[in-house]
Amino acid sequence: MDKTNTENEHIAALVQHLLAIDSEASMESALRSLLTPSEFTEVTKRLQIFRMLEQGIPQRQIAETLSVGIATVTRGSRALKGE
Repeated sequence: MDKTNTENEHIAALVQHLLAIDSEASMESALRSLLTPSEFTEVTKRLQIFRMLEQGIPQRQIAETLSVGIATVTRGSRALKGE
């Protein structure tokens, strides 16, 4: 089995694990178990970046509001555009 197939299987297992979670509290618990506290915080900020970009908030304002670098916001913008 090559690395790509193994990686895809791991991704599929993660997705199935998360899809099986049936409550908000259980999802938060699962995410906190899977991620370090720092990773959890970063994921929540990335979601907020997406939401703020979708609302048309300027990138510099997002960076300042969330205390993240402008490059992080730009990366989020590119991800939303499918780049």
